Amino acid sequence: MFRLLAAQWLRQTVGQQVGQAIRGAIQGELEARNAVAEAGQEALPPSDLAVLFAIEQESGGFVDLLSQSVTTRCAALVEHYGLLGTRRVVVGETGVGREAAYRAALDLIAMHRPPWVITAGFAGGLTAATRQGHIVLASSVVDEAGREWKVPGSWGTPTGSVHVGRLLTVDRLIRTTAEKADLAAQHGAIACDMETAGVVRACEEKGVRCLSVRIISDGLDEELPPEIEKILEQQSLAQKLGAATGAVFRRPSSVKDMWNLRERALIASDRLAKFLNQLIPQVVPEKPER
Repeated sequence: MFRLLAAQWLRQTVGQQVGQAIRGAIQGELEARNAVAEAGQEALPPSDLAVLFAIEQESGGFVDLLSQSVTTRCAALVEHYGLLGTRRVVVGETGVGREAAYRAALDLIAMHRPPWVITAGFAGGLTAATRQGHIVLASSVVDEAGREWKVPGSWGTPTGSVHVGRLLTVDRLIRTTAEKADLAAQHGAIACDMETAGVVRACEEKGVRCLSVRIISDGLDEELPPEIEKILEQQSLAQKLGAATGAVFRRPSSVKDMWNLRERALIASDRLAKFLNQLIPQVVPEKPER
């Protein structure tokens, strides 16, 4: 396990160094873009679409679909800018939580001016019908205070594995079956996440159309490992590794749980990417080649 953690740390460190080199190469372009924007002129042409995820584990499958992509770290998010067919698409990783998603969405909308934003990622199923691997298209988004936002869930057709209904945004990880059942009863929601309300709020303020697409990572009867909440709370790689190492010392069997969770996340990210790739042409048609 410790060799695995060390190898992961090494890969992350090398990846960060490569990322710094890439960011250095495009820094001049970004500074030029900002200078043009400050002068009151158009910088880059508006993106055709923005897709926001919380973390890399959610976005990875979709980012792999982009061509000619460039990645950079902005103040409020990690950004991947590239092409999906002929569409200019920006993908943002906002960090976990509603407020982080709200701030990142505002920054991304200001910089790229997309006509559409899709908030995507993992969600917990709150009903027996919304099972692991199923897709949820939100018809409305509600928070625990009762505030509600309508979104056009009609882009999807309900089937056995695609559901349209109310999505609940919460400020904590929901792990247990009992918690999920209570939230479903209180809010009439079929799934819950931690970011969508923040993105929808930003889009409403800026007059940008928004969709919510989530894949169920854990169904009603599936409980997440207790250590995962502590790990997700950590901000840096070192802190996450520290939390993971501590979890192993306290409960050695957590290694298997977290490995299974990682494998499940990879499958979910790829499945979500495939669904988005089928949905996006209905929202943003392909542009003719010039």
